[in-house]
Amino acid sequence: MSISIEIQNKEKEQFGMNPKKFSLWLFLVSLTMLFAGLTSAVVVKRADNNWLEFHIPTIFMINTVVIVLSSITMQWSYYSAKKNNLKNNRIALWLTVVLGIAFIIGQVMGYQALIAEKTFLVGREINGVLVSNPSASFFYVISGLHALHLFGGVIALAFTIYASYNYRVHSMSMVGINLCATYWHYMGALWVYLFVFLNLIQ
Repeated sequence: MSISIEIQNKEKEQFGMNPKKFSLWLFLVSLTMLFAGLTSAVVVKRADNNWLEFHIPTIFMINTVVIVLSSITMQWSYYSAKKNNLKNNRIALWLTVVLGIAFIIGQVMGYQALIAEKTFLVGREINGVLVSNPSASFFYVISGLHALHLFGGVIALAFTIYASYNYRVHSMSMVGINLCATYWHYMGALWVYLFVFLNLIQ
């Protein structure tokens, strides 16, 4: 057993970074490239002079505040675990989950508001005629992909909460919550960027 532990420690030292952290950062780099490609495509299509502008519902702005608050509660949970304050760690994790679910629900409500304003995935309805246009399509696809990845973050939070109740989240076991916090902060920062970008491009 001791030999196995020594081999694992040596592998980590040679690697220079926890393999799980390295995998997460690789994934985040790929996500960055994905959304950079999508936003670049928006800029290119916007220059075609056939861009149909539409009103972005207020709920998306509210959701921006929600996700920033969730990033704060996520950081609170991280610091609580670091200080071995398991009670606050669990409270903060639960709050982050609730805010994450609220964000996803808010996105759905935003799509419903867009549909009510005759703005669909395939285009906009103008004077009873559906006009195909990429402006709305980009908004749905970009925000939808973000919501899908955030949902993955909520699932990761659920596993972290389970680990916390089994006393596997504390100052001597921070890898799991560190990964969760890194991913969650990334998704929060990404949404803020996307929200500002999608508003400016209108």
